[in-house]
Amino acid sequence: MSVLDHNAVDINPRISEAEVRDYIALLKPRVMSLVIFTALVGMAMAPGHFHWVLAITSLLCIAVGAGASGALNMALEGDIDAKMSRTANRPIPRGRITRPEAMAFGITLAFFSVMTLGILVNWIAGALLAFTIFFYVVIYTMWLKRWTAQNIVIGGAAGALPPVVAWAAVTGTVDVEPLLLFAIIFFWTPPHFWALALFRSDDYARAGIPMLPNVAGPDATRLQILLYTIVLIAVAAAPWALGYFDAVYGVVSLILGAGMLVLAINVYLRRERSQSLRATRKLFAFSILYLFALFATLLAEVVFRALAPMVGGA
Repeated sequence: MSVLDHNAVDINPRISEAEVRDYIALLKPRVMSLVIFTALVGMAMAPGHFHWVLAITSLLCIAVGAGASGALNMALEGDIDAKMSRTANRPIPRGRITRPEAMAFGITLAFFSVMTLGILVNWIAGALLAFTIFFYVVIYTMWLKRWTAQNIVIGGAAGALPPVVAWAAVTGTVDVEPLLLFAIIFFWTPPHFWALALFRSDDYARAGIPMLPNVAGPDATRLQILLYTIVLIAVAAAPWALGYFDAVYGVVSLILGAGMLVLAINVYLRRERSQSLRATRKLFAFSILYLFALFATLLAEVVFRALAPMVGGA
């Protein structure tokens, strides 16, 4: 009996403490909101008629695909999240959800979002969504983030793809316009995340993540932020310069770009600890406003173009 007791295995099933809000947290809802909005703009810009049911279906699939990516990212980074104050309260580090549960949740969402988009809309969009999830989970999360300081630069491609997926959902193709949206988000990502990395460098160092400030140093990171911001301003003006949008968008993009540039220069110049923290936090906060305002202007111009004939006819 003692031998049996010694080798006894606890067969009582684990009772999950997870609540609905814990699973919602796995989806990274703030990131999802950005994905939905940029995808909406990509969809609105696409030519041709698109039934509203298919439009809603496409946006839901893209949103669920983004949530699946977030859940799989958290499942694979539970060890990292536990070491960082910014992420220590996520469901896995807190023990609310286990990593296998999060993995199963993410895989299920990924499968159904891709299959639903492919079957109900078209397989070009479905394949692009599948690639987006794969790139974020495998290329970025499992490889780039842990091994190279260029993780944000290359990995930013995953976050830039939703407008392309949405465009493909409408047209079944990929064209210049969604690629311009891709480029805007792609070049926006490094200044946005490196600003965060500068004032969270201790967090990343503790977790062993090779973010640029911890590898190349804060000064090199400040220079990279400034250079990418300059490129971003030019890329953001491209839809206007190439004739896809009117002067209203061009002026707004330049005004917003000027704000980004001023803050990036401030980050570059402010090297003293307290001033540097304030400068990087301001840039990080403004960069979020920048992207939403830029894409909101694009969306407003598309809506205006659609309504103008009706208003003129009245």
